[in-house]
Amino acid sequence: MTDRTTDTGVLTGRTALVTGGSRGIGLMIAEGLLAAGATVVISSRKAAACEEAVAALGRIGECISVPANLADDADRAHLVEDLQRRFDSLDILVNNAGAVWGAPLDEYPTEAFDKVLGLNVKAVFAMTQSLMPMLRAAASPDSPARVVNIGSVDGLVVPPTENFAYTASKAGVHMLTRHLAKWMAADHITVNAIAPGPFSTKMMAYIFEDPGRLEEMTSHVPLGRAGEPRDIAALTNFLVGPGATYITGAVIPLDGGVSL
Repeated sequence: MTDRTTDTGVLTGRTALVTGGSRGIGLMIAEGLLAAGATVVISSRKAAACEEAVAALGRIGECISVPANLADDADRAHLVEDLQRRFDSLDILVNNAGAVWGAPLDEYPTEAFDKVLGLNVKAVFAMTQSLMPMLRAAASPDSPARVVNIGSVDGLVVPPTENFAYTASKAGVHMLTRHLAKWMAADHITVNAIAPGPFSTKMMAYIFEDPGRLEEMTSHVPLGRAGEPRDIAALTNFLVGPGATYITGAVIPLDGGVSL
């Protein structure tokens, strides 16, 4: 669980959806939002993982799980309908669910692009579009609704790994964020992206579980360490809190300087 450094109660009365919220960065974000007083809905593909996460997160605040595979049109529709039944509006949408596919260049399958871009880019757009009525209902000039998309430092600089579809998808998320921000501003909805560097997640477990690989990775991070849960929680809470009402279309690296 996160070392909670957020302002307790600053998000009281706000409702948030965090996709991919049962583990990794999504779980870190969900915990930070709960600690700040928000009611949080988490969604991920595996129902058991959602239930396990809610059991832990429920000790902090009101947390609800709605399992859904966001790559599937019917599952996305079910998630949106469930939210509409529970709430009149949605203050915060965090598009975090994602997939990665690594393979050597000569062997890299073209179907990887269908899977990875389908979830990492198409689903981000589809979820945001489908939830526009609920976001509009929560929004006002003084208190915009917020969308936060989770990109990656791999969408800013070329990584040392052969994850071609992933890098393309995250660069797409960054540009999609800017494009949506322009068109959603008139509805008093801000759209920003976070581009995380190395964090301890299932996606990067092969590095974090190998002391030699971990040391090698952090040696390339100017600040000399991997990201911690408090880092992503604090930045997300800033972007959805009162201090960021005039920020939209930003892509913020959270990478210890890797993108430098």
